[in-house]
Amino acid sequence: MENLKDIAGRLDEEFQIRSFGKDPAFSRFIPQVYEGKVKWREKFEPEFNELFNGLMIKGDQEVNNVFLAVFPANEVLEKFIEDGEAGDLLFMHHPLLMECGDPNGDWGRGFVPIEESLMDVIRSKGLSVYTCHAPMDHHKTLGTSQAIAEALKVEITERFIHSPEHGDIGIIGDVEPTQLEDFIEQLKSIFNIPYVDFEGQRNEVERVAIVAGCGDKTQWMRLAEDKGVDTYISGEIHCHIDNDYGRKRFEEVKKYANHTEMSLIGVSHSASEYLVKKTLMYSWFQKNFELDNIYLLPQKRWWL
Repeated sequence: MENLKDIAGRLDEEFQIRSFGKDPAFSRFIPQVYEGKVKWREKFEPEFNELFNGLMIKGDQEVNNVFLAVFPANEVLEKFIEDGEAGDLLFMHHPLLMECGDPNGDWGRGFVPIEESLMDVIRSKGLSVYTCHAPMDHHKTLGTSQAIAEALKVEITERFIHSPEHGDIGIIGDVEPTQLEDFIEQLKSIFNIPYVDFEGQRNEVERVAIVAGCGDKTQWMRLAEDKGVDTYISGEIHCHIDNDYGRKRFEEVKKYANHTEMSLIGVSHSASEYLVKKTLMYSWFQKNFELDNIYLLPQKRWWL
């Protein structure tokens, strides 16, 4: 058994939640999706309402079990509610579900709010929710891209996509030379996905760039290519969000893919960011706390 204050404090310290400042994405998107529909500031912790990372919903203080997930999909929250006991903690990457679309199916809705009824049940059961987004993406040892690099046994040579305040989110490095089709099968196995999204050339894989989550920015792809990368791996190489923004980004990458010498591979936004939970963060909780159980809450579908 552990104390919620101690766990939240260790997470705050590990990811430098306060010094990082406001999450650049969710400080915009949380107000957008909830405003005028849900009194979200009354549901979430005051500091979360300022930083948009950290302890989001505070339940009972005694924590027996920690649950690890990536997005607050209904199925994930319902499972947490069903299996969680008062005081248990759900640690996620996103505080909002993100529907990025399926390259072989429907386009997504973008950011989707948590249903108010689910928030209320979580609160009434004394359960807690903690989320960490951008600080985790930038973290050198517990980062979303770092987890992918370790799973692929990448010999890291440099990091890229730099923020002067927070460091880098992308990783570049070398792998054992591998035929592309074999490499794709390896990715499908690591991320438990039925297929990848693919554009560009079909190269032998030797030098890779990794950008977990939303890597569908052509300026990042060009930067990687200029650094000698032959294979660019991300959660998304295409934005399949069904709005003007999504269609514009989709066309930009399509145009770039016609000229690049790289292979561009998407493994789904959610799967690319779940990996760190099932590997590095699972081990971190095991090492740092005396818990009854650490449970993984994967989604049934990663492409959504």
